[in-house]
Order: sequence, then C-alpha cells, then structure tokens
Amino acid sequence: MRKDQTSKKYKMVRLLYVMVAICMAPLSSMAQDEPSDFLSADFHKNRREAVRKMMPANSVAVFFANAVRNRANDVDYVYHQDPNFYYLTGYKEPNSVLLIFSEDQKDANGEVYNETLYVQERDPRAEQWNGKRLGIEGAKSKLGFKSVYNGSAFKQVAVDFQKFDKVLFFDFKNDYRDSRDGADLFDLIQTFKEKTNYPADYDGSKERFYSMITATDVENSANVAQVLGRYLNRDEKLQEDELLSGFVNAGDDKLRNEIKQKVSLKLDAHNLDSSTLGEIMATLRETKLEEEMALLKKAIEISAVGQVEVMKAMHPNMSETEIQGVHEYVYKKYGAEYEGYPSIVGGGNNGCILHYIENNKPQVGNDLVLMDLGAEYRGYTADVTRTIPANGKFTKEQKQIYDIVYEAQEAGIKASVVGAPFQAPGQAASKVVTEGLMKLGIIKKEEEARVYFPHGTSHYLGLDVHDAGTYRPFQENTVITVEPGIYIPEGSACDEKWWGIAVRIEDDILITKDGPVNLSAMAPRKAEDIEKVMKQPSPLDKFELPKLN
Repeated sequence: MRKDQTSKKYKMVRLLYVMVAICMAPLSSMAQDEPSDFLSADFHKNRREAVRKMMPANSVAVFFANAVRNRANDVDYVYHQDPNFYYLTGYKEPNSVLLIFSEDQKDANGEVYNETLYVQERDPRAEQWNGKRLGIEGAKSKLGFKSVYNGSAFKQVAVDFQKFDKVLFFDFKNDYRDSRDGADLFDLIQTFKEKTNYPADYDGSKERFYSMITATDVENSANVAQVLGRYLNRDEKLQEDELLSGFVNAGDDKLRNEIKQKVSLKLDAHNLDSSTLGEIMATLRETKLEEEMALLKKAIEISAVGQVEVMKAMHPNMSETEIQGVHEYVYKKYGAEYEGYPSIVGGGNNGCILHYIENNKPQVGNDLVLMDLGAEYRGYTADVTRTIPANGKFTKEQKQIYDIVYEAQEAGIKASVVGAPFQAPGQAASKVVTEGLMKLGIIKKEEEARVYFPHGTSHYLGLDVHDAGTYRPFQENTVITVEPGIYIPEGSACDEKWWGIAVRIEDDILITKDGPVNLSAMAPRKAEDIEKVMKQPSPLDKFELPKLN
C-alpha cells in the first residue's frame, strides 16, 4: 500500500515538473498557431534606430507599456499596448519598459549596448490563466532584442540617469494600479521616479510651456505670449502658475526676458524632458513605411467591406445594435483583432451626436443611419463612415443634404496634396457646406454654418485612429481622413423638414506625389450608388434566430 502511494506521489510530482517545463519552454520551440503578418522585428529595430538618430546627444529615452485597465470588480478590459511602445518593440504585453540610448553604453562586463527591454517574467500559474508570456528568451528570439531583463531587474538597473543631459519620457497619466506583484507598471514607474529624482510637483504640460518660453527669442516673445495665453484661458491649473501667467501678462519684452531667465533656472533643476519625445514620435509616425501601409490598407479594406455588407443587409426593422454587430462580424471574419474605436451607429437624430456610442435604438425605421466604424488589424486602424437610408431610398430632403456633404468631401479630398497645409481639406469642405446650407435656406449668414458642421475635417490615421503627427504641410505617404458632415438636430432654428437629418461621409486618404488616393473607395459614396448596392441580396437575408420571451 505504501509502495503504491509512493508511486502515485512520484507520478504526480513528475507530472507537475513536466507541466512546468512545458510552460517555461522557449516559445520558439513551441508550435505557434497565430497570425504571421505582424510587423517584423526588423521594422521595429529600424524605428528604434530612427528615434536614436533624432535624440539629443547624451540622452536616454524611456518608454513604458500601457496600463492594465479595470472594467469592473476582478475583470479587466482587453489589454491594448501603447502605440508608441508597440511601434518600437512589437511587444504586446503589459508591465514593461524600453530604454533607448543616444550613444553606446557599456555594462559591468564591458559589453556594449544601446537599448534595453524589461519584460514580464515567465510565470506558469499566471500563464495558465491569462496566456503565454514571451519572457526574456521570447523577446530575444521573436523581437530581436539582445539586452533583455525581467521587469523586477529594473530596480537594480545600473544606469545612472543623472549622468544624462536629458531623460526623455512621456509624463504619466496616473491611470495605473498597484497589483502588488513587485514588478507591475506601478512599481516600474515608482522605480523610474526614484532613480531620476522626479520632482513631486512635476507637471508635463507646464514643462512643455516652459520649454517653449526658453526657446523663444526676444523678437517673438510677444507672439508666444499670445499663443500661451489661449492655452491658459482653457486651463485654470496653468493660470495658477506664476511664471506662465507672468509671461503672458508681461507688459514689455524686458519683463518677459526676466521671467524667461527664471524659467530656465527651473528647467535646469532637473534633466527630465517630457516634450521632445512626443515631437520625435509624431514626426516618425506621421508618414507610413511600406510594411505599415500593407496592414493599414487591409484594415481599411475590411472596414469598407463591412459598410458594403451592411448596405445589403439593412432594413427598417434592424436595431442600431444589430447593425453594429454586422460590421464587427465582418471585421472578425477577416481576422481583425479589435475595433479601432467604439463603433458609432446613429439612426435619425442619434446621428447628430458626433460620438454617439449607445447604439441601442430598437428600430431605425425610415431614417438615415450614420455608421462610423473602423477595424483594427495588426495594430493599425481604419476610420470609415457612410450614411445610408434604412429603407434603401433617400427622401428629397435627405438627398439634398447628402449631396452637399458628398461635394464637400470631394473638394476636401482634392485639396489633400503634398505641400498643402493641414487645414486645406477642411477649408475646402467648409466652403461647400456653407454655400449649400445657404442655398437651401437653412442658414442666413456664413458663420452660422458652424452650428451644423461643428468639427474638423481631417486627422492622421495609423496605430491610433487619431494618429500622431506634426500638422505641418502634407508629406508624401501620409494617411489622413476627410470627413465633412451636416447635423440638424430636432429643434434646430430652421424648417422642421430638415430636423433629424445627420450625414457624415468619411474616407481614408493616402497622400502621394501623384495626388490623393482614396483607400476606402470600395464602399460606395454617391447616393445613387448606395441605393443600387442596397437592392442587392445579403447573405443575412435568410438568417433568422428563434424568438425569445
């Protein structure tokens, strides 16, 4: 009996060791049933080199992974990596830090390195519940890093942050929790603050304006004070800063120069810089490389197909939620991991709410349905909007408004050329909208157009739906949106026949040396073309679920 018990105990212990060994085995030795079209390790390495070339001499750049965010109780939201961190590493896990050095460094053994990645430690129990971790060996073999450590080693990091002229980082948003595992984002940030002597009163927004002041010559100080004053008018916390408010309210250049000297002394008290890194990343991410464009184009095409399939499936008895579900089913069918942002499906007056995400209207009836949705594919997100009549046919008033928006978008796309100012598409579209609304008698003065067209027309597109960029004149290989709209809520100061009409048309435009290219053109935009597509049969026509009580 005792022998049998010993044998059973031995088998259990052996099984446990086997399970641990399997869990802790290098990921490269395990079969990987996962997509193979993510950005390559060489792409990320190339981007790190690009950052290094733009860094000031004798500086270190510190990037932190995104926080894990709680949804409710013990349930977290699906984790999504910080776009800059992903752009530079390809690492999709939380609780990690990347250091990039402007010049080569030497460790205690004389080994030369210019970057270091700190990652989540392999943990059999955690991986059983939440999935495999790359760990040190995985980060080396899959991501191409040479200098990799567990996050817990960040506390013992031998890097002397005080020896650098600049420590570049993005200031913290205080949206991270302490999970008490000793090496989570909370601990990594606390360690960083301790090692850099992070001032208790450090404020990234103030520091950015301090830097703006010190970089200003006497001749331009009055203009900078005027610009800074607009920011202060919108932020009470900035108004309370004596140096900033003093610079804005100074009556002459002599007084502004005295304040500039005080600001310089304040900045010299530490080597932290939370503004330069944003400028570097905006410059790099604004224009897309070929490898990025392949993924971004696929995200956009997936989103365009979603719009087409919904046009075929649409009928007045559909709910906003069901319409959203059809779009997102198409995304998943193509293997898109996420939606790029919360889906917007607004029937009738709901379309007048620019970021309407409730999507809970039980039936869309005979209204127009505004659908602003985008798939995220391998980190890159689309942003495509179509507005269609739920019953398949535009009314006279709906089409009149729709055609104005269409012509405005055509003008905006035409203005999206290399060298044009970023505001060019918006100015072109706004002119068409204003003239159209006046012709219909909806407005009497040009300035009233902003009531019905209250937003900008373009933003950059890429790893973020509102992607990073410099807002300089358009560069080749930049992708932007062009999205004019007209929204006439119920109760508006115009004829009641226009009430509840909301139209937005949005496409994703690649700016090339040969002119703009509409990457989402697969989804029809003209009113007549939309009506034709809506007459086509849908695979969902015969899809019926049992009725529930």
